Amino acid sequence: MSVLSGAIHAWFKIPFWQRVLAGFILGALAGWMLGPAAESLLGPIGRLYVNLIKMIAVPLVFFAVINAIASLHGQKSIAALGGRTFAWFAVTAIFAVCIGLLVGWVMQPGRGLAGLTVAPEFNVRDVPSPVQVVLDIVPLNPFQALAGAGPVTDGDGATRLAPTGTILQVLFFAALIGFSLVKLGERVAGLRKLAGEASEVMIQITRFVLEVTPLGTFGLIGALVGAYGFEKLLPLGTFVVALYVACALHIVVVYGGLLAAHGLNPLRFFRGAAPGMEVAFASSSSFAALPASIQSVTHNLGVDRDYAAFAVPLGASIKMDACGAIYPALTSMFVAQYFGLQLDPSQYFIILIASVLGSFGTAGVPGTASVMVTLVLSAAGLPLEGIGYLIAIDRVLDMMRTMTNVTGQMLVPVLVAKETGLLDRAVYDAASSNVGLVEHESAEHKAA
Repeated sequence: MSVLSGAIHAWFKIPFWQRVLAGFILGALAGWMLGPAAESLLGPIGRLYVNLIKMIAVPLVFFAVINAIASLHGQKSIAALGGRTFAWFAVTAIFAVCIGLLVGWVMQPGRGLAGLTVAPEFNVRDVPSPVQVVLDIVPLNPFQALAGAGPVTDGDGATRLAPTGTILQVLFFAALIGFSLVKLGERVAGLRKLAGEASEVMIQITRFVLEVTPLGTFGLIGALVGAYGFEKLLPLGTFVVALYVACALHIVVVYGGLLAAHGLNPLRFFRGAAPGMEVAFASSSSFAALPASIQSVTHNLGVDRDYAAFAVPLGASIKMDACGAIYPALTSMFVAQYFGLQLDPSQYFIILIASVLGSFGTAGVPGTASVMVTLVLSAAGLPLEGIGYLIAIDRVLDMMRTMTNVTGQMLVPVLVAKETGLLDRAVYDAASSNVGLVEHESAEHKAA
């Protein structure tokens, strides 16, 4: 028993990011050795992990937002913080579009290709109107929103419950409860305390679940490598490389530059944000990465917990620098180059505006990347069938897109917290990369 206890203790002493990296490398090797069989053998491990983190995301956000609104003392504080948060969402999205266009112009991912076939599973996505997006923020039934389901009408007119994939309805309902607690004051002091305690319980459950990340990464990456052969990647290899280069430039140059401009060490940020970035890359889901993102921003980077509980879930719903800006811009360049079309200045401007405004206009809509690229190509007058050529490699693209999205979703709260005095600089400068079971010494304890 002491040997097992010692092994467990030694395992938890290894930094979180190193454990996840080991899972990634071992998963890639296992997937390569097992080939297509890896999807059936290792896939269930990855799906179990994703189910676990999706299980905790809604209650974590629900109780955290209620507690945050009640603790931030009403509408004025939330409005001021919300305005700054939205402003940075827009600024970083503009940079993202410009980088996507620049990389597409330099690397020319659509040149020299011929005979590409549209994936059989490709269907042009319907782009909801802005009015419909706003209407969908308000849940018809808050309990269905909490369950992640909503009414859907089938082709025969029958109505059934189906997954909605949006957390904006949960945010809206939780915010209403939080504002009500503020308005009622001491009459609901016990309920406000209960919401805070429930939030603490969910944070602890999150720590438990995040310790499974190395195993989950092993399963997800193993299944991916086994299912994808090089034959799927080679024809569009330049596009894959172009997207990864664009996202890397955005993370390092734009995010790093904004941090430096705020007097913050970018390396400290990336160290603290590493757990959220790793979960995002492995799971390809901003929603699945949400628990790790919140923990990274608060526990590792020192952002006020109440503000983070509001800003990070909001970002997971509407801030998609890669899916909503880099990818549509780069795809527009790819499609134009493949079909031999020359983009004029007005089309570049349309791509910029459609990407920035469209990402807000499709907030909470499932499948943001495909919706956004459909919107942008339509607005710029480019052939929509170009999207179908990229479907076969979408899973590989989505890993980097999601990691970029989530990095931005963690960056903006750090910037706003620095501007508003909600950043614990000692915690930020210490920048732990662990978010799991082991509670490492805080900066205050180290200083004592």
